[in-house]
Formats: sequence, C-alpha cells, structure tokens
Amino acid sequence: MSPRAACRLEALGFHRVYDYVDGIADWKAAGLAIEGSADPGQRVIDATRADVPTCQPDDTIASLRHRIVDAGWEICVVTDCDRIAIGRIRGDGFDTDGEQLARTVMEPGPSTVRPDQLLQPLVERMHDRNAPNVIVTTPQGKLVGILLRDEADQLLAGEPPHRIWQDCDCCPGRWATSREDT
Repeated sequence: MSPRAACRLEALGFHRVYDYVDGIADWKAAGLAIEGSADPGQRVIDATRADVPTCQPDDTIASLRHRIVDAGWEICVVTDCDRIAIGRIRGDGFDTDGEQLARTVMEPGPSTVRPDQLLQPLVERMHDRNAPNVIVTTPQGKLVGILLRDEADQLLAGEPPHRIWQDCDCCPGRWATSREDT
C-alpha cells in the first residue's frame, strides 16, 4: 500500500499497518493472491520450473559438467549467495577447460522475465527469437526458475507437462517431462 494509505489507516486506529515498498508487481511475482474477478489468463509462473540447475561463480566447469550436463540440462544459472541471477552458462561454455571458473565462462546479466507476465505473448516472442528457454526472476533479480518453451507450449495447448523423476549416474537426479523418454 502507499505510504499515504498506511498513514490514514494508522490515523483510523489500525496498529499493524505495513507499507509494502516493493509494490504489486513483487506481490504478484511471489505468486500471492490478488483481488479481482477478471481471469487474466495463464502467467509465466504457471509453467516455470524451479528445478533449474544453479552454480556459484567460483564453481569449476569440470564440476558443472559432472553435475549439470550429465544430468541432461543444457543451461546453468549462476547465482550469488542471495540467489540473485548474475549470469548463465550454456552450450559451448561447458566445453571449456575444466579448471575455468563459472565467473569467467558465464554470460553476465542474462535476460529475465517476471513470473506475473502473461504466458502467451512471452511464448510467441520466444518462438520469434528461437529462444528455447528464459530465466524467471523476481523484480529484485532473485531466481524463481526457468521457463522452457516446449513445456509452455504444451501448457498453452491445455496439456500440463507430465513430470517424472529421472535418476542419473553420480548426480542427485532431476524432474523431466515424460515425453523426453519417448
């Protein structure tokens, strides 16, 4: 609420009044309920996967290959100690010298989207730009997950992706769509 509204509520006798500085965009990005009867349609958060692999800037590429690539992922989001998305590693980044650090290989400042965005227009832009995925963060840059275009297409077509747990050698496993096995 605005500082003016908070002040007015306090003047009316309310004692537990808070000014939510980050605003409605942050509130919606956190997936919290909002009032209103209009159905805005599917949002990015509806198709976002929270299980995207992450790493720290000082992780070696050799450790990432082992943990991420061998698990079937093609991307790793580099985060700081507060889970702020500061970069990403994909494609050829995993093929560099294993002693390289993530910070030297990452693409800094990756493009991100907010969880409260409408899903359909974003997926259309992803198709136009041939982008297979996009990183989803809060307005402050904290990692929420990743939106995979193929899974978003499936959701928009009315078929929620069926996920199964896939074990892999020497890694903790990961959630994957069942169609990867077909």
